[in-house]
Amino acid sequence: MAKKTAKKSAARKPNAAFMKPMQPSAALSEVVGSKPIPRTEVTKKLWAYIKKNNLQDAKNRRSIKADERLKALFGKSRVRGSDVDDFGVGLEALAQLYKKL
Repeated sequence: MAKKTAKKSAARKPNAAFMKPMQPSAALSEVVGSKPIPRTEVTKKLWAYIKKNNLQDAKNRRSIKADERLKALFGKSRVRGSDVDDFGVGLEALAQLYKKL
């Protein structure tokens, strides 16, 4: 039998849409800063803010206790950790990132 040769896969290219710096809205800029940043950085900065302000529930680490700034973004007082991740790269982030003219 002939041996299968392993194909070399091309290096993975990052998605340019995720890497495009965008201007945060007023509500989001209170958490992540006012400079234009890519959506991937929004997630990182959201988690840094949550950890810095000790907003993660001690008993249920998947739950976030939203303070006033996060309530303005998410619209509720408790948020799941996966919602934070989805927010950073999802459609909600786009709505917050683009300033309304």
